[in-house]
This record gives sequence, structure tokens and C-alpha cells, in this order.
Amino acid sequence: MPKEVNPKDTTRAAAYELWMNAPNPMVTFFKTFDVTNLIRVSRKRKLKFNMLLDYCIGSAAVNVKEFYTLPVGDKLIQYDTIAVNTIVKNKEGEVSSCDILYDADINKFNEEYLKYTAEVAASCRDRDLSENSMVIGTSAIVDTEIDGAVGMNSGIFNNPFIIWGRYKKKWLKYYLTLSFQFHHTQMDGAHAGRFLSNLQNEIHRLKWIT
Repeated sequence: MPKEVNPKDTTRAAAYELWMNAPNPMVTFFKTFDVTNLIRVSRKRKLKFNMLLDYCIGSAAVNVKEFYTLPVGDKLIQYDTIAVNTIVKNKEGEVSSCDILYDADINKFNEEYLKYTAEVAASCRDRDLSENSMVIGTSAIVDTEIDGAVGMNSGIFNNPFIIWGRYKKKWLKYYLTLSFQFHHTQMDGAHAGRFLSNLQNEIHRLKWIT
């Protein structure tokens, strides 16, 4: 269960003092990934590309401990689990938000993804797991190729957030540029860099196990 922690008892004590009241505590990194393996797995197994990428995002995040602690309001909250959010086009032609709890078993993650995105699309009601899990936000702008996007600094939603567009083909490989926004209280650039490196590794070694 999530619990409030004293910043002074964590490795983020100095960052908490520096960034909690900063006018803009959000930092955005851009990185281009080789997603050739995801395309191959998606096509061979007839799986959704965004589901596979969301799974890899969760796999990369669970090995960076800073993801488990998030500033919420003026508090620092520690979580036991991580969820990945996806944006769903609902039956009214608008968008709804759907959080999927990360599971290391890709088959279970896929089942949850398909089940809950379908429910959200049909009901037009968001699925929010933020009370119990640290949620990584995502937004896929698949109608166009983009070089990146910077999310808003609302002062309310401090969760890490990832945005991507349509992947690009160059020779025999496929590439996708992501933007990764994070709250500086939650992590430093080195932690964000480790996550992005983890993400590329997870994409490269992903295999579909039945």
C-alpha cells in the first residue's frame, strides 16, 4: 500500500528541498529508439504495438527505484507497484484514460490491456489506479510523425509522462522518438537516463512467450 515518507529519510531529501516549490520542476528528455524488434513481434503475433511498448516501459521502470516514490501535493509518497497509463479512443470518438498494472508476465499484461482498454472504450469512464500505484502516463500521437513533445506542468499531475508519434522506417529498421518528462523531485537526470537505457534494452530483448 502507498505510504507517506519523510523526505529526509530518503535519497531524495536534497531534491525535495530544491524542487518541490520550483516554478517548473519538470524535466523532459528526448530519445530515439530502435523499435524494429517490437514491430516484428507485433506483426508475427498480431499484437498491439502500443501494448508491447507499454509493457517494455513498465519493465524498464521497475528496475529504477526512484519510480516508486512520487511527490503528491506537498508530500512524498512511496508505492509498492507501478502501472502504465494508455489513452483510449472511446465509443463517442473522444479519449479516455486507462491504467494497466504492470505484470512481468507479458501474457497477463496483454490480457489486462485488452480487457480494460475495451471496457474503458465502451463505458467512456477512466480507469484510475493512482491511489495504489505509481502511474507512468503515456500518449501516442499515431496519426503523424513527431520529433517529440513537452507535457504540461500543471502542479497537480507530477507523474512521469511519455509521448510518442508514428514510428519511422529507415533502411531495414524502424525508429521511434519518445519524450520522457519527469519531476525533478522524483529523480535526477542520471536516473532518467538509466530508465531510457533500460527501455531500449527491454525493446531489443522482448520475446513473446506463450
